[in-house]
Amino acid sequence: MNKVVLPRKFNSKYPHKFAGGKKRFLGNRRIFPRPITGKEKLTDLVDNAFLAYNAARLQEACRLFTEKMLGQNVTVGMSLAGALTPAGIGVSAVIPLIKAGFVDWIVSTGANIYHDMHYAMNLPLYRGSPFIGDLELRKVGVVRIYDILLDCNDVLMRTDDIVYKVLSQPEFQKEMGTAHLHFLLGKYCAEFEKQTGLKDASVLAAAYRAGVPCFCPSPGDSAIGMNMAVLELRGNKLRINPSIDVNETTSIVLGVKMAGKRSAVVLVGGGAPKNFVLQTEPQIQEVLRIKEVGHEYFLQFTDARPDTGGLSGATPHEAVSWGKIDPHRLSDAVVCYLDSTVALPILTHYALAKHKPRKLKRLYHRLPELMRDLTREYFKHNKTL
Repeated sequence: MNKVVLPRKFNSKYPHKFAGGKKRFLGNRRIFPRPITGKEKLTDLVDNAFLAYNAARLQEACRLFTEKMLGQNVTVGMSLAGALTPAGIGVSAVIPLIKAGFVDWIVSTGANIYHDMHYAMNLPLYRGSPFIGDLELRKVGVVRIYDILLDCNDVLMRTDDIVYKVLSQPEFQKEMGTAHLHFLLGKYCAEFEKQTGLKDASVLAAAYRAGVPCFCPSPGDSAIGMNMAVLELRGNKLRINPSIDVNETTSIVLGVKMAGKRSAVVLVGGGAPKNFVLQTEPQIQEVLRIKEVGHEYFLQFTDARPDTGGLSGATPHEAVSWGKIDPHRLSDAVVCYLDSTVALPILTHYALAKHKPRKLKRLYHRLPELMRDLTREYFKHNKTL
């Protein structure tokens, strides 16, 4: 075989020089990863092997979260949509993020909050298969969430019985927002953990201990809301006022901006929780008529497409048109099209490995103060209305 000599410009040791405008496009890191040995730390794998496609977006998400969103002057709101707590993501990822001070307030579907309570009560969920016959499952009283299996009587109905008893307690007999509802439920979940000997089993319990307010934009869309409805038939006085949630979530973001600090959103899935986190900015700008520009940092894990017009797939660029995202900070916006049950544990590990814990902001306990500030600012900017 005759030897073929490469031109000098193809020598890997030769520094590349780009003519004209090429450097703008070819000046980033070269894709030439080290071979995987099986001995790498996960953080090294993310940094060195996640170099293209959604692996690269996940690396960008991990670095954005760890290097910018966890700054001391940043308040992080997280939305949780999809059946995450049944899959154990609450225990494996959300609770560690709360304890480390990496999540300051949460908006979740009611289902995630309800299924979180199974863990507080030590009621088991099991791994299964998505290909089991559902007619047979129905006959034997087993419920399926894709490949998660749970007993209808021993898990769902026992949880319902406890929720029914808890919501009947005197402290629930009044009108409230969902942050207060979940704070009270979190107190009971923390007690259930003690009774069962478990530690860090419940997101609600962890949020209660850390003072992280948890909101739910559709409390009736879960078994908690279903139990509330039947209790109302029996004269229970518990009423959820959604206006309290709108005002309290907005007061958190407005308080951040008034203090000259930054707001970050971590959107796990889409749907109503995503919008409820993001709508705080249009509420400030359009409804309260207070000058603002949007959240500074945006990170989303989703499997939804943007071209169908659904909010779950809406991009941060589209959010700019609503005033939800600061248009000057789109370089600090990452959308990763990846299953949340893959992405969130990796993000959690990366952040905990790379960043020291932050001081807890305990925003739940500051809500009265933040609401007073919001009310004052509203009337200050709307004297003639």
